[in-house]
Amino acid sequence: MSEQTHVYGVRSSVAELKRVAVRRPLVGGPDVVAEYEKAHWQTPDLTALAEQHAGFVATLRELGSEVIELDPVPGLPDAVFVYDPAFVIPSGTVAFQSAKAARMGEAEQLVAGLELAGVPTIGRLVGEATADAGDMFWLDEDTVAIGRSYRTNEAAVDQLRGILAADGVAVEVFDVPHDMGPEYCLHLMSVISPIREDLAVVYEKLAPVAMLRALSRRGIEWVVVDDEEYVTLGCNILAVRPGVVVMGGRNVRTADKLREHGVEVHTFNSEQSDKGEGGPTCMTRPVLRV
Repeated sequence: MSEQTHVYGVRSSVAELKRVAVRRPLVGGPDVVAEYEKAHWQTPDLTALAEQHAGFVATLRELGSEVIELDPVPGLPDAVFVYDPAFVIPSGTVAFQSAKAARMGEAEQLVAGLELAGVPTIGRLVGEATADAGDMFWLDEDTVAIGRSYRTNEAAVDQLRGILAADGVAVEVFDVPHDMGPEYCLHLMSVISPIREDLAVVYEKLAPVAMLRALSRRGIEWVVVDDEEYVTLGCNILAVRPGVVVMGGRNVRTADKLREHGVEVHTFNSEQSDKGEGGPTCMTRPVLRV
């Protein structure tokens, strides 16, 4: 790997998070609140959202990550969830197209910020392909799991197979359940977060059976998230290195289970970001994991 590429490259969901991009949330008056509501947020307290996001960013820095802070994007309240519009692989960024009308335009904003941070854009979904990276995580260093869902369609899966193959990465596809339907956001990562190479958290009731079998084949154990903490995004946990995680402070039972498995748990106040159905994974775009 050349010196230049040391500033980017991801092929794991749990390796040390050396560089990560975030985007500060939109703030303002009633018109901005209405934009959040139009994007299917429960009505947020924007002052509290900004304060809690800043606290989350401070936690990432305290844990050793270099944080690239991007500016809010007027008219795109969901842009705070930078995980979804693009996916960083070993060779650079792949830009997506959103199936959610309120998120169209986020990908170009994100890849522009990543390019300024030294990350090249090496691929784009085209035509009818739509995808959210919330339907994707690394099963292992050579395999990306992709959830086929209302947000990520077959055309996107086909295009991503070719893009990832150029980096020597394979794809395993799992069908995401209907759950509450296309207007609500059920991603593959709504029901799983990797914690370390041999551990994940899973909400079993909505987990694809084929995905659970894929975890078992790899010797990956999982901690079960209960119904109540699933609602408060107990499955949305960010690994900053193997066995060291950041998660929402309300999910105390899941945190206790993780500690029983030797995991170092750091928490932040996620009450406002939860209103947009986005947790710590959603609010980060890993740029470099080693």
